[in-house]
Amino acid sequence: MTSSASPPPAGDRAALEALRRDLEGADFTLENVGALVGDIASAALHREQRLPALLAARRQDHPAAVLLRLFMLGDHVTRAELDRALPATGAAGAARLGLVRTAGEADGDAAGAVVDLRPYAAADAAGTARWWVASDLGELATGAVLHADHVLGIGGASLTLAQVTARTPRRRTLDLGTGCGVQALHAARHSEHVVATDLSARALGFAAFNAGLAGVDLDLREGSMLGPVAGETFDLVVSNPPFVITPAAAYDAGLPLMEYRDGGRGGDDLVQDLVSAVGEHLAPGGVAQLLGNWEHHTGEDWRERVGAWLPAGCDAWVVEREVQDPAEYAELWLRDGGMRPELDRAGYEAAYAAWLADFEARGVDGVGFGYVLVQRPATARSPWRRLEEVTGPVRQPLGPHVAQVLAARERLAELDDAALADLRPVRSPDVTEEHHLTPGDADPQILQLRQGGGLGRVMRPGTLVAGAVGACDGELTLGQIARALAALLEVPADDVAAELLPAARELLVDGFLHLAQAGPEPGT
Repeated sequence: MTSSASPPPAGDRAALEALRRDLEGADFTLENVGALVGDIASAALHREQRLPALLAARRQDHPAAVLLRLFMLGDHVTRAELDRALPATGAAGAARLGLVRTAGEADGDAAGAVVDLRPYAAADAAGTARWWVASDLGELATGAVLHADHVLGIGGASLTLAQVTARTPRRRTLDLGTGCGVQALHAARHSEHVVATDLSARALGFAAFNAGLAGVDLDLREGSMLGPVAGETFDLVVSNPPFVITPAAAYDAGLPLMEYRDGGRGGDDLVQDLVSAVGEHLAPGGVAQLLGNWEHHTGEDWRERVGAWLPAGCDAWVVEREVQDPAEYAELWLRDGGMRPELDRAGYEAAYAAWLADFEARGVDGVGFGYVLVQRPATARSPWRRLEEVTGPVRQPLGPHVAQVLAARERLAELDDAALADLRPVRSPDVTEEHHLTPGDADPQILQLRQGGGLGRVMRPGTLVAGAVGACDGELTLGQIARALAALLEVPADDVAAELLPAARELLVDGFLHLAQAGPEPGT
């Protein structure tokens, strides 16, 4: 497959500052773009259909409509239109930055985008982030198959990682496989120093441009996996690595090997190696948050397989969000690679068959997708492990919940049952209690607690634990609640505590309960 013909955009600080002022002045934001083209066209864009938005944008002369046509929809505009949309930069300055090519010097001559440049907005624990992010033009704009060294913009996986990352203040952060640099931009909002690495020099060029446009300083390094940071440790590592599992025979059949998604390794070896090695690069208390695929092998629980990858001495939390069967998985990445049966049925089916044959030969009956978190404990203690499936909808951003879980586990690790009994937990405001009963029955057959935020967990406590959760208002300690329930139920207090305290630990970790500020005993 051919390489991209154009180099990454680049410019000095003054030129990038001028461009940033122009983009701000043009009100080139997600909200304004949506308002300009309307709901129907916006929905079509989400389905990778550009025509409704293109027709709507062509009917307007607003600067943001011109920039939408040019940079996101693959339309040509005139030099005069671009000069008005970017008054400080102009068509000539945009060409010098490597953003556009122009057909001539006259006002009516056409200008076409060389790169995709679009607004980005996201909310995380540090507040709302707003940037403009450059990447290679996608198929929607070009109508052509992507190049092997294509630098992807902000896709679904990038958004997922940005939203699940805990945004606690960090001294040193590593973005491994930075691509266009969006994870590094997020990290720079809560980190003193950010190192961003990538195997692709082209990707690092885009990351440098986007960082300069955002006014952010990054330490950019070229190299594979953890090689560029050998011997270094970090307080946070984030990575959306090239985790796609593609058999070599699929490439032989014509499927392009894409740098942004394909690690060129057998099976899920790349993710395994990264998970296994990342603990060595975590400072005490440091956390790694990664995305990945892992194979499900016939007759083996995926938890056992992935659990064997986890680094010794580290905490680990693996959440599987989705499982695809071999056919679904092959179809997804064939489409992503630009292979479609209506264009080349023979090539498509040869690559498809290669995938199915490889998975069958190795006993793979599914591929999981999800999140991996690894933490090096800050103090000497036994590490904790949790590998689970959470396939229902979750409320994003999930990062604050992840941070709360880690903080709760760290605090609870220091507490024995006596100290736990002295805590005054509070029921989280997003938690509701549900009773399911047959009409006419006085007592429910099912009682469950449902979490509105976090991972949207549902748990079915016993009557005793449910009653305790209802009493958790921050005024009473768990010990006081246990004694009150023991008196009410006329059972020994030690029996109530034996059931309540372990449940309270899990409820605190999962976010059903949180800790109130310590205060004096009521009445003292």
